[in-house]
Amino acid sequence: MELIPLVLLILICTALLMGYPVAYTLAGISILFALVCIPFGIFDPTLFKSIPLRIFGIMNNMTLLAVPLFIFMGTILEKSGIAAKMLSNMAAAFKNIKGGLSISIIIVGAMLAASTGIVGATVVTMGLMSLPILINQGYEKSFSSGLVASTGTLGQIIPPSIALVLLGDVMSNAYQRAQNDMRAENDIGFFPQQTVTVGDLFVGAIVPGIMICVGYLIYTIYKNGINSNLKDYSNEKSIQKIELLKTLALPISLIILVLGSIFAGVATPTEASAIGAFGALIIAFINGKINFKFLRETSEKTAIVSTMIFTILIGASIFSLIFRGVGGDELINLIFSSIPGGPLTALIFVLMVIFLLGFILDFIEICYVIVPLIAPPLLVMGFDPVWLAILFAIILQTSFLTPPFGFSLFYLRGVADESIKTSEIYSGVFPFILIQLLVLLIVMIFPIFIL
Repeated sequence: MELIPLVLLILICTALLMGYPVAYTLAGISILFALVCIPFGIFDPTLFKSIPLRIFGIMNNMTLLAVPLFIFMGTILEKSGIAAKMLSNMAAAFKNIKGGLSISIIIVGAMLAASTGIVGATVVTMGLMSLPILINQGYEKSFSSGLVASTGTLGQIIPPSIALVLLGDVMSNAYQRAQNDMRAENDIGFFPQQTVTVGDLFVGAIVPGIMICVGYLIYTIYKNGINSNLKDYSNEKSIQKIELLKTLALPISLIILVLGSIFAGVATPTEASAIGAFGALIIAFINGKINFKFLRETSEKTAIVSTMIFTILIGASIFSLIFRGVGGDELINLIFSSIPGGPLTALIFVLMVIFLLGFILDFIEICYVIVPLIAPPLLVMGFDPVWLAILFAIILQTSFLTPPFGFSLFYLRGVADESIKTSEIYSGVFPFILIQLLVLLIVMIFPIFIL
């Protein structure tokens, strides 16, 4: 009987690998599986009554309201041409430094991550603009591809990140559930529950995000030093410092406004996302991009992406309900109790599972399907929820780079020249994946970098 939930997991994974839509697979197969289990007394049909309440809870969640607003902010900055202008000017500023273009790509990628948080937009923009120039300058195709694809994923870990918003919601619910489980297990009466917020995750992600950027820079400078084929970036005009400052001033101001308001306790992440969306509109207006067509295109793209995310959340919520209804909690507890070596071994096992799932699932599916199942047992073991969430975020960032289904690889493949082989893209991201795993190991050993 304990293996019945495992059958549900296998059926869903099989359907996903066959290419069926994620949201409908999660909800549809789970409901069909529950209907089959009802005659055998395995699933209680009264649990179906809670599905509307779960859907209403998702759509009424003020924390998740930040998702469409941050997407809107990033979409505006992408379509207003700010990213392209930043990359062009930063490349000109580094033109007299050997390998300066590659260094400028990392710096601009980090700034775009902090201002847009959208991986696809960053990878596509830098892939179209900088990848051909990198190769013409003498960089290896594999390194150039890996640099662009990896730098684009910084939006997953550097706040404000959509992944951190989703993880914050998931970890908040998991932490409350873990505290309830501990209270019931130890027969404790009422006690005030501690909470974890998206703002906590934003603060905790800053140092690991910087560490990943520094790791990218060190590896890039090393590659530049041993590459004797690099040419001067003489095609780019010189740029005055004042012109560079003008280009960077508005995005940096927006970053300070959004993150500063959260860290100072002036605004919640949801309120800060509204500030960011309004600030992005002002930047677009200053750059002369505001018109009806621009607003329509950005609004439509925001609506499409937001609908996709929320539909997956609803499907994942239905799956979670039915998974628990057929005994999924008992299966998870059985797995954790069977792992030898205590809490640390259990944590390493979970991180390995998430890393491997990143090869076939995207971060939204892992956030809302896998994390709610494995987070509560780890929290009951005594791990800090913010520390645990940032570890998950770093691992989820690698899922954008792991072949064959890494989204960043798909985005880059779509804009890269046909002369660049897919195998070169795969081999190029490997060193950057190792850098991320190294940072993961460091913050695991030294939690102070997060806490």
